[in-house]
Amino acid sequence: MKFIGFLLMVLFAVPAAAQDMSMFKTGPVFEDFGPHAPVEGVDSVPADTEFSVAFDVAKAAEDGTRNRGFESAARFINMHVAAGVDPDNIRIAVVVHGKASLDLLDDAAWAARQPVGEEEEAPDNPSSAMIRAMLDHGVRFILCGQSGAAHGIKQEDLIPGVETALSAMTAHALLQQGGYTVNPF
Repeated sequence: MKFIGFLLMVLFAVPAAAQDMSMFKTGPVFEDFGPHAPVEGVDSVPADTEFSVAFDVAKAAEDGTRNRGFESAARFINMHVAAGVDPDNIRIAVVVHGKASLDLLDDAAWAARQPVGEEEEAPDNPSSAMIRAMLDHGVRFILCGQSGAAHGIKQEDLIPGVETALSAMTAHALLQQGGYTVNPF
């Protein structure tokens, strides 16, 4: 009887609505990434709002794409500046550990780890241009030293400007002492 109820539920379930991404735009800070959408009824956030937010990223980018966790930090900046927050009032740190650590490699170190055929040229790190632009904007990228050690990552393998902490736990504890909140997304 339970099976029949389950089967009827599956057969008559309303299909989930398709996502409408047409309202999502990039900018005003990062024009090539970090899409966000306006929200009806929310016209602005007070310009003097101050954010100090740490993003925790452990999931690596899917093959050939930018790291979604890193892009979430860019989206946070874009959407809040678009909503009227002074960009100088937004401090972002991205704490990176686990397999996502490999997404912090510079293009040469990234290419050296990519499996390619004899005649193929290894691709650049798909996240590197985004990371560089975010670093130029003052976003901090902090590698978990424990993950770096586990993955054989040396400081010279990292995109210039990426920091290394003793661990992700250490980085988060220090950031929290400095007034950062942890973004759960």
